[in-house]
Amino acid sequence: MAVIGIVGEFNPFHLGHYEHLRLSRAQVGGSAPVVCVMSGDFVQRGAPAAYDKHVRARAAAEAGADLVFELPLPWAVASAERFAMGAVGLLNSLGAVTHLSFGSEAGDLAPLTALASAAAEPENIEKIKTRMEGGMSFAAARESVLHETVGDSARLLQRPNNILAVEYIKALRALGSAMVPMTTHRADSEHDVFSGGPVRSAAQLRSMLEAGEDITPYVPEAMGRLVARDMAQGRGPVIVERLEQGLMARLRSLGQADYEALPDATEGLGNRLYKAVRTEGSIDAILSVVKTKRYPLSRLRRLVVCAALGVRAGMAEGTPPYARLLASTARGRELLRGINEASAVPVVTKPAAAKELPGPALDIFELTAAARDFYVLGYEAAEERRGGSDWRTGPATV
Repeated sequence: MAVIGIVGEFNPFHLGHYEHLRLSRAQVGGSAPVVCVMSGDFVQRGAPAAYDKHVRARAAAEAGADLVFELPLPWAVASAERFAMGAVGLLNSLGAVTHLSFGSEAGDLAPLTALASAAAEPENIEKIKTRMEGGMSFAAARESVLHETVGDSARLLQRPNNILAVEYIKALRALGSAMVPMTTHRADSEHDVFSGGPVRSAAQLRSMLEAGEDITPYVPEAMGRLVARDMAQGRGPVIVERLEQGLMARLRSLGQADYEALPDATEGLGNRLYKAVRTEGSIDAILSVVKTKRYPLSRLRRLVVCAALGVRAGMAEGTPPYARLLASTARGRELLRGINEASAVPVVTKPAAAKELPGPALDIFELTAAARDFYVLGYEAAEERRGGSDWRTGPATV
């Protein structure tokens, strides 16, 4: 039986995500179960998710995903390469997923596979490092080097879904995974693209939420209903401005060694951030001072979030040491019985059971749970900001 794996942030879960599930099932010729790995309360662009992970996971399950697992914090806020390795590694560890489906602007597996092969070549990796030492950004250096290998296809790496697609393929190869890659075309719902069409990007929907606009025409019924419920109860949307004072307090409480221990805080970047935190009065001002042509804002935002939440270099090496279930359907629960027997990592279906995880895995779970305690401080309703909710909230069943 084919089992499809999908990686997503679902921030929020929109019609493009729903279509991806439908097209993925169509590609394998039936109604195959779908297993998702989803980022938690903080996402890869270095920001809080608009709605919490339990809401987004339930929405995905009600819209067709059969099992939704959480990507633990260190991988969720990591670079594209580590994000992909963590998510693909988690799906691979479950021992049940046969296909990995991802959206891409290219919509064609062949050029993405060629790019993945070229990007993994040791010679090309060294060339990229050399060009970065000469002052180029990683993105520019990578495209320049790969253009020499694969030609104009290197331009595909200017689009965010293509970048992740290449990293997913690289991760499959590095893991020696038997999962079969497949891609669906992403057009109207591209990242960070604002359109007037029926399918809006996640970035556009987040902008609409922050402006108090209605997003229900552009999301599946479940997501719209859950958004309305949480807004009425003062639990969303969560925006970074609501957490800014807390972020600044945490950042200023850290010492220089803490900044130097951050992921990707190389070549003095950690020290630059440490100094800016002590002189600037807002997150935007800090980013403005630290940003250079070499360091894109997305990388700096991730550093800020990692510093505030206690994520340090080395935490996102390898793949996640456990699989926490956030939501399931009846068919998903049937599939879960086989996963429990085949999984190479512990499957956590009751949060209290996480206390039995082996030491390093428990450390990651506790770090992720602590991030949720910080996240809920962004709720408008004070009574909804109680701590410890990650230890009390079990998976949604639909």
